[in-house]
Amino acid sequence: MIAFEEFVLENGLQVIVHEDPSVQIAVMNILYDVGSRDENPERTGFAHLFEHLMFGGSRNVPSYDEPLQRVGGENNAFTNTDITNYYLTLPASNLETGFWLESDRMLSLSFDPKVLEVQRKVVVEEFKQRYLNQPYGDVWLRLRPLAYKVHPYQWATIGKEIAHIEDATLDDVKSFFQRHYVPNNAILVVAGHVTVDQVRKLAEKWFGGIPSGEKHRKLPVEPKQKEKRTDTIVAKVPASAIYKAYHMAGRFHEDYYPADLISDILSRGQSSRLYQQLVKEKEIFTSISSFVMGTIDPGLLVISGRVKDNITLGQAEQEIDKVLAELLDKGVEPEELEKVKNQTESTLEFGEVEVMNRAMNLAFAKLSGDAHLVNRESELINAVTTEDIKRVAATILREENASTLYYEAEKA
Repeated sequence: MIAFEEFVLENGLQVIVHEDPSVQIAVMNILYDVGSRDENPERTGFAHLFEHLMFGGSRNVPSYDEPLQRVGGENNAFTNTDITNYYLTLPASNLETGFWLESDRMLSLSFDPKVLEVQRKVVVEEFKQRYLNQPYGDVWLRLRPLAYKVHPYQWATIGKEIAHIEDATLDDVKSFFQRHYVPNNAILVVAGHVTVDQVRKLAEKWFGGIPSGEKHRKLPVEPKQKEKRTDTIVAKVPASAIYKAYHMAGRFHEDYYPADLISDILSRGQSSRLYQQLVKEKEIFTSISSFVMGTIDPGLLVISGRVKDNITLGQAEQEIDKVLAELLDKGVEPEELEKVKNQTESTLEFGEVEVMNRAMNLAFAKLSGDAHLVNRESELINAVTTEDIKRVAATILREENASTLYYEAEKA
């Protein structure tokens, strides 16, 4: 159970405080409610670009890292389809330094053309290294647009193509910042050796004067998929691979929990169904996994695996389908469901050991509209029944709901 208090500043900034006097550190986590789904289809990769730009200095802080390191702090950030998240840790006695740094870049980020050029090159190089010049690196550049035809999840966080970043102008960048990096589009969580009164005073002092912006999000709804989709890539990779993506409920929907447990039943650990039958017994795959994307809007359950040299991708897919058919036909025994529930519970508990993880989990839960979700997840997982598993599996694991990418190893 994570104890916390929350309040909202007049400019709309949502603030959550989690007191933990057992530690000597303080952490700050600022979640901006902006991800790659909020980008213009002709200007993708901007949310990720801003993850970099936000460290490029602001009006009163030419270098973000330097003053934080001087007071014993460290920081990082990440971006995905739904959010951009910045976090820092520092000695609790130096908490105000964190407030100063975060508020200054929210209020007055530097738009120095030199900074934009440097970060643009960094992002372009990352695009090349991770997505274009690495085996299987372009999987998500091909699988996403196969699965999504309307919704902006159809492009990866890095963006659709390098040109979108290369062609970004300073005006494009400023416009994106002013639209999304505003107090009423952010959630600030402060945790550790802090008090609610202390955080309230610092929040008012450093963030209270930042003007709010206009919140507007109207994303297209992905229509229901009615037929199987396929795509094929032939490339120089170590082994042929298959990726099957099925549409499923979003992160805050009640059916998310059964779907997540289905992915665990299929591939969590060496006793799971896909591993036991297709890696160990039949030796079809050298490795196989299934996972849920966990996106806020309706997402994907993905099954992926690398096949043995003497197996075709058609054979491999048939074997996957047999395992899925067995689950659809016979469902799951209570003991098997209990096992994956226990594994998920352990993961949740382990994730709450670090105070930073608690802060991140609080921020993300607040996106649902209720931060108390962070303390109800265990209850929601345990409430899933064998009937729920069978019902949700029947909804998701349909061939007409699948988008399959065949990644064929080029023959020598």
